[in-house]
Amino acid sequence: MEYLDFEQPIKELEDQYSKACNIGEESEVDVTATCKQIEKKLIEKKKEIYKNLTPWQRVQLSRHPNRPYTLDYINAICGDTFLELHGDRNVKDDKAMIGGLGKIDDQSFMFVGQQKGYNTKTRQYRNFGMANPEGYRKALRLMKSAEKFGVPVVCFVDTPGAYPGLEAEERGQGEAIARNILEMTRLKVPIFVVIIGEGASGGALGIGVGDKVMMLENTWYSVISPESCSSILWRSWEYKERAAEALKLTATDMKKQKLIDEIVKEPLGGAHANKEAIFNTVKSSISKAYSEFKNLSPAELVEKRMDKYLDMGVFKG
Repeated sequence: MEYLDFEQPIKELEDQYSKACNIGEESEVDVTATCKQIEKKLIEKKKEIYKNLTPWQRVQLSRHPNRPYTLDYINAICGDTFLELHGDRNVKDDKAMIGGLGKIDDQSFMFVGQQKGYNTKTRQYRNFGMANPEGYRKALRLMKSAEKFGVPVVCFVDTPGAYPGLEAEERGQGEAIARNILEMTRLKVPIFVVIIGEGASGGALGIGVGDKVMMLENTWYSVISPESCSSILWRSWEYKERAAEALKLTATDMKKQKLIDEIVKEPLGGAHANKEAIFNTVKSSISKAYSEFKNLSPAELVEKRMDKYLDMGVFKG
């Protein structure tokens, strides 16, 4: 288990707890009372830390190396019903963007999402979750197939941004993202977006338009990352915490601004602390969202989605 800097007090208590338990196992000494006492302290400390997280600490949690990624959610939710589909039928198959058909209970869904890697090799293979234009075009191809067969779409957002390389720009990165936003606003099937980690810039927006947009508690969604914002405003990464505060990028801020529809509660300690629990929560959130929209006609769906996005940013003086 890896610990972030603000989680050090928890690590110390967990070490104490395991040492006390080991003493009990290795000798005849009864340490039950001590173990219970440390366990109680540990729960209190966790509640105290995770109840008062700063925006920057939430950004750190969203990038936790043990945090589940898109394929973890899909495999846990769909089991062996998931069939991955590849390629944009134009350039190649982008490994940073994955998609395919899967079932939740008896209902089919088209799943699309950015996939990060677990170690150096897979991170390079997945391009650190940063999709090229062909990734967005693959996502759109799959969404259009879903529309053709009347299958609802689920998008898992987790990216530090679209790939900013020269070859991505040459192949039309901006156009690919803009095309996705346009086509998603008028897609004739329900779209549900779940932000499971980082939601950075246009890279997130490229699969982020939905009838219901949900954010996990310890995730962020913003036009720019705190580090990049800090380096632009203060010419240094030192002020990333101030930038995170100013950007209003947490789930609570986004809900307050009416830019997302729902905050999905995470287990105490973050999604990685109890993966089974977060998989079940996300599964039931998607099913609940689908039951809200499944009886709407395609015309009603599109009209409702258009109205929702047109209302954003309206300011009354």
